[in-house]
Formats: sequence, structure tokens, C-alpha cells
Amino acid sequence: MHRRTLLAAALAGAVVTPALASGTARAAGPGPSVTRTGTTTLDGQAIFFVSYDGLVNNNSFQKNGLLTYKGYQYAVWYTADRGAVVGRRVLGGSTWSTVKVGHTLKADDSHNVISMGVSKVDGRLHLNMDSHSDGFTYVKSVAGLMDNPAGLSWDSGRFGAPQSTLDGLSLTSQFTYPQFVSTPDGKLQLSYRVAISGNGRNALAEYDGTKWTDLGEWSASTGTYTSEHGSSTARNMYLHGIDYDRNGRLHSFFTWREQNGAVMCNGGGITNHDTGYVYSDDRGRTWRNNAGTVVGVTGGSDKVSVTDAGLVIDPLNPDHSLMNQESQFTDSAGRPHAIISYVPGRFGQCTTNYVADRTANGRAFHVRKNASGTWQKTEIPVPLNSSQRTKLILDRYDNAYAVFPFGRIAGASAASGYTDWKILFDGSGLNAFGEVVIDETRVAQDGVLSFMYQEKSSGTTPSALHVTDFRLPA
Repeated sequence: MHRRTLLAAALAGAVVTPALASGTARAAGPGPSVTRTGTTTLDGQAIFFVSYDGLVNNNSFQKNGLLTYKGYQYAVWYTADRGAVVGRRVLGGSTWSTVKVGHTLKADDSHNVISMGVSKVDGRLHLNMDSHSDGFTYVKSVAGLMDNPAGLSWDSGRFGAPQSTLDGLSLTSQFTYPQFVSTPDGKLQLSYRVAISGNGRNALAEYDGTKWTDLGEWSASTGTYTSEHGSSTARNMYLHGIDYDRNGRLHSFFTWREQNGAVMCNGGGITNHDTGYVYSDDRGRTWRNNAGTVVGVTGGSDKVSVTDAGLVIDPLNPDHSLMNQESQFTDSAGRPHAIISYVPGRFGQCTTNYVADRTANGRAFHVRKNASGTWQKTEIPVPLNSSQRTKLILDRYDNAYAVFPFGRIAGASAASGYTDWKILFDGSGLNAFGEVVIDETRVAQDGVLSFMYQEKSSGTTPSALHVTDFRLPA
């Protein structure tokens, strides 16, 4: 077996007492709750096709398909005629104003999502879209648009022409998974994958308000991984997210996907294995494992590798259909939390069809670092009933909310040590297809859980795309 570095104590997270789980005594705030306050329609006839079991307008790994900044909320999607659109509304408003940004979706591929980011240093909105191991399209707004939304018109003249580079910076001919993240000092970073599934590397670029700079790759695809079934010498690291906490630390949970199916018990499964964690205290230039040891340098020869010690915080072999690119969040103390999901061993030790097995027996788990620095894991007692991903947010009291496929919401209180997970909203009336896109930025600004979802349809018949809002504890 491949070497494991997780201490046995960290595996006991699902059975610890609430006192241990919280790490320190704290005054109990209100527990988790959601009050649905309204639903708005972005597009009554948005493009619909199923690809990789998902929709191009509602793939939960896009960061961000929905975001809030300075009193306005922004959304991106593709219309029935394949046009890329960005919309905005005043927070709490019922009407969205939309602008087409001059790009047409090139393929029926649900990976070709649109992601947004804000460069606070100059108030621009940035879009990266339409890529799956090929070229991307990039659009940015004029400076200051995000700083004065009420005073500036919302029209196509506020956006530049679509580009195939970042203002002249070419990154890679095999580009996938754009994720924008705003740095604490107002810059904007773009996380992306170079190359292909099973043999790719993570990389970063950075915008400082004047130009884009390629910071380089930081994860490796090389090295040998060995399971009880066989070995693989190529892989890629799939990120559950990439997020700065309030103290400026950059966090990322991940899973590995092996190129060689020989590591699995059955070819119908998926080669994802292990949940890992790294962080950076220098804006993504160097990466450290859980113990604080440098395990990779962005743009350097030493990259984060499957053979590095101290990366795995929850070990799992490739036989349980572990999902990639699930979800993460940081709490008010800067501690990292994640949602992972797979088929637990009580349902068998070998999945043979990852979609069917996850749908029948998949479960989500809340993984977090507590105040004493110990990793803990709690099963959320809600069947997935889907092969798809669950999203995570924390409210101002650090209560946790898991948003499951079909828009179902479960919550757990910080006061209990996250041991009291229960359904808060069952998705009634949404008719949601599957995954939803969370507004990760809004909850801290006005205490609202807001997500985008698309109604079920069939074939390529367009369907309605909505945003629904839930008030969290004040």
C-alpha cells in the first residue's frame, strides 16, 4: 500500500464527543436555520444538455458562477442560443439586468463553465469560460465597474472584447477549471489545471491591476502510487476549492485521480483516492502540508506530489467512488472545513459503477480541523440519491450548512461540535436538476445563503434558471 501519514486519532472524528469536537469552550450562538425569502428567475429558457452527469450552468465546481460585491449580486450563464451572459441585481431585488459579453458556447460539454472574479485593486469584473483541456475565452470589464454599480450603466460597452489570452498572456493549450480568488491585498488570482484528467498539474496566474503574471505550476503529475490492486505513475490533483481565510492563509483540500485504472478493484469505478490538504502563507508561492513542512514551490522544480509525506488527512483507496472537486470553507477562526463524499465500506469494499453506486449508497462527510489542530470527520446522515456534489458554507456563528443535489439543505451547529446534522430544507418545489452553484461570498455580507439552480428538463430542451435565497441566523 501507498504510505499513509494520517495519525490514527484523526480518524476517530465521527465518534468524538461534542466537547472534544469543539476544542475549546465557547458561548453557544443560535443553531443553524434557513428561512426561504424568495426566488428570482435569471432565464426562463437557459441552455440544457446533460454531459458528465451535469449541466454547464450548474456545475458546482465553477468559482464563481454567482457572487456578491458591494451590495450587488452577479450571475453568469449560457442562454438557449448559447450566448454567454452576465447579470446583476441589487441585493434582495427581484429583477436582474443582463448583458451578453460576445461569446458563444462552442461545445455541449458541461465542463465549459463560466467563472467570475473581482480584482478589488481596480474594481474590474473578470470572466473565464468555455474550456475543457483546450483554449479558454477571457473577458474583463472596465475599471471601477464593481465599485460604483449604482452610478455606472450595465451594458456591453462596459466589457472588453473576448480574448483567447489573459491580456496577451498565454497560459496553456490544455486549460480547464478556472477558479478566481481575490487576494487579501486586492489582487486577483486564477487557479487552473494544465493538461488532462489523470495527468495534469495545478497552476496559478495573478493580476495586480496592471497586468497578468504566470506564477507557474505547483502540483506534480509524476510519482508512483500503489494500491492493493496495482500501480499508477501519472495523475492529477483535483481541488475541492482554493480560498483565503480572514488571516490571509490560502487553503486547499484535494483528491488525487490516477491515470491507470489498475489501481481499482473494478473498471466501473473511479480512480480518485484520499483527501489531502495543503496551505500557503505567501499568496500561493510555497505550499505546506498539515505539519507546516514546505512540500511545493509554485513555478519551481519542487511541486506537491503524491509521494510527499503529510498530505493525506483522510485516507481512502480508489474502490469507494470518492468524488473530486467537492467543497470547502473556512470558519471565523480561519480553520478549514470540507465536504467529501463516497460509498462507505458498510455498503461494500468495491464499487463497480460509480454513478449507480454513489446514487444508491453515497454519503457526504464533514471534515474539519478543530481548535486543537486535530482533523475530525462526521458522516452527514442524508443519502446523496445522486452521483453529484454537495456544497458547504458556514454562517457567522460557524454553523455548517451542506447543500446537497436538488437543493436540499442540511445543517449542524458549531455548539454541538457538528454532531447534530439534520435536514433544514428538503428541496420542495425547486424541481432542481442536480448540483447547485453557491454564492460563497454573500453569506458573510448579509447573512443569506443564495444558490443558483436549473430546473429538470430532457434532451436539449431549455429550462428555467433560478436563484433562491435563504436567510440564516442573524
